[in-house]
Amino acid sequence: MEFTQKDLNKTLWIKQTDQEKNRKWYKVDATGLTLGRLAVDVAKKLAGKDKSYYSDFRDAGSFVIVENVDKISVTGKKLHDKVYYSYSGYKGNLKSITLGELLRKDPSKALRYAVRWMLAKNKLREARMKRLKLIKGTTTKYDHFNPLPLYK
Repeated sequence: MEFTQKDLNKTLWIKQTDQEKNRKWYKVDATGLTLGRLAVDVAKKLAGKDKSYYSDFRDAGSFVIVENVDKISVTGKKLHDKVYYSYSGYKGNLKSITLGELLRKDPSKALRYAVRWMLAKNKLREARMKRLKLIKGTTTKYDHFNPLPLYK
């Protein structure tokens, strides 16, 4: 779609059904990539911020497949210093786990937490998170969608 000088002050509106039909699939191999930097790029694709018709109240994002999540890396002393907390609301039930323990136990959870907290805290967050596919190792399960590489 081309814009002319008179179109600059008009908002580009695309129907929600057309946005859902035009969702793209992206694939990335997380081997050796840094956790936070990868999470930023994944969150942008899930939210649809790379699209020209992005709006914060509509879900225009894409699907993202992350392979080899167990081979992700972190920098500095985060393995020991970064702590994740969960609290049920009952007295004495504050649980904590370090990033190193979480990566050993379930490496996909660390990336899922990072991406989730980078998305907007609204009703669209869970729908966006459902489009994130995290895989330990490699797979051909989603190849029929012809995913594009996230990084070129």
